[in-house]
Amino acid sequence: MYYHDKRLQYPVTVTKPNPQFARMLQQAIGGVEGEIRVCMQYFFQAWGNRAPTTKYRDMLLHTATEEIGHIEMLATAVAMNLETAPASVQEEGVTDSIVGAVMGGGNGRHAIEGMIHKNLLSAGLAAMPIDSDGVPFNMSHVYASGNVAADMYCNVAAESTGRVLAVRLFNAAEDEGMKKMLHYMIARDTMHQQQWLAVLEELGGPAANLPIPNSFPQGMEDEANNYNFYATSVDGSVPEGRWTSGPTIDGKGEFTVFQNQPLGPEPILGPARPDSGAQDKQIA
Repeated sequence: MYYHDKRLQYPVTVTKPNPQFARMLQQAIGGVEGEIRVCMQYFFQAWGNRAPTTKYRDMLLHTATEEIGHIEMLATAVAMNLETAPASVQEEGVTDSIVGAVMGGGNGRHAIEGMIHKNLLSAGLAAMPIDSDGVPFNMSHVYASGNVAADMYCNVAAESTGRVLAVRLFNAAEDEGMKKMLHYMIARDTMHQQQWLAVLEELGGPAANLPIPNSFPQGMEDEANNYNFYATSVDGSVPEGRWTSGPTIDGKGEFTVFQNQPLGPEPILGPARPDSGAQDKQIA
């Protein structure tokens, strides 16, 4: 069960509406780095969490619900920035701009106007669950594996790319109100990165969690190849680094270098089946 408060999680103000910036903010809503993604990711991880303790499920639900507030803030910011957008598709040659963007022949200005007027025509100058190119968010980047360690690493990556996007938006913003909103969201991304890393530490860190899943006995995997770095360059050169020598991160082996070579024979497939629609020369 969820409750709502009509007040925003953090103030959203816009002094000088900027429709172009509204389009950029759409990426933070419906892009692969956006708030819908992390919100749904945390919800589905929580709803499917199985563990002796419910604290990880509860924590995920708290943070997923917080992310709803972030979506609300961004949607409000998009709407405020669209307040100066043309009120009619007849203004500023908008129809030609949309056609140009759809046909792929428009320039950057055409694409921007096309996106803005998608918000106008479909949502009445409001935000939509789409990215900055108008592509709807389709949940394909929501990761909920049922393995708490795998999910936490996915969450660190999600918050990292989200923070990268928020920083880029902050640097692109000219309105002070937008900078204030984004500096808040950047701070929350910082906390969430630390939060997921704290879970991994509480679970025992790399030594206890890796490789994932740690419930599969490593004695059943190919132990001759589980810590080899495969060097695949033609000239045999190797990008020397932490991953080529010394103890592995999980402390369970030693990094080594394997100059890539075939370990199996050339694959030879059997003849085509008579009912496969192949040419008669392919059928024995």
